[in-house]
Amino acid sequence: MTDIELGIGSRVKHPQFGKGVIIQMRSDAYEISFIETGIRQIMRDYEGLEVIEAVETPSEMVTYEKMEKSLIRVLRRFSDIQETVLLGSKWTNGKLIMLPGDSSLKEKEIPIDAFFHKIVMVRDRVRVMEQKINSSKLTDEEKVEMQQYITRIYGSLTTFNVLFKNKEDYFVGEKGV
Repeated sequence: MTDIELGIGSRVKHPQFGKGVIIQMRSDAYEISFIETGIRQIMRDYEGLEVIEAVETPSEMVTYEKMEKSLIRVLRRFSDIQETVLLGSKWTNGKLIMLPGDSSLKEKEIPIDAFFHKIVMVRDRVRVMEQKINSSKLTDEEKVEMQQYITRIYGSLTTFNVLFKNKEDYFVGEKGV
């Protein structure tokens, strides 16, 4: 399927289920009412879905997807729960090889998923630190100053965004604020 953002009411055709209409949007899937087979969830990245007529969802309309994203933001902000973050499939079973500048030293290999896990842990710990700063007894001026440091930390970590499968998991620095 293309990168077209399909909204509620878009008409589509599935190779197995036939023609249908999108009745709900989730962050990872469309809920589609098919004429012959009923309601099914189809992943957004499914390649076999043919768009018959795309309908844009009005920006002020509250969708399941928007509610889901809002809930995720709240949970991230107010809990220590570590979410499952997916490694981009192109890196699966890969390895990070570090070559020292000194040729007399041996190279170091690390499984990329272990390295990725460490990056995600850093991100989660910076988020927890941010929450603790925001709920602390610091003055507003001190909180803003600390928040600026955290934003710079995220900015320094944007190099690692190439490892993430989903853009919503990316590090965002000052430009994304």
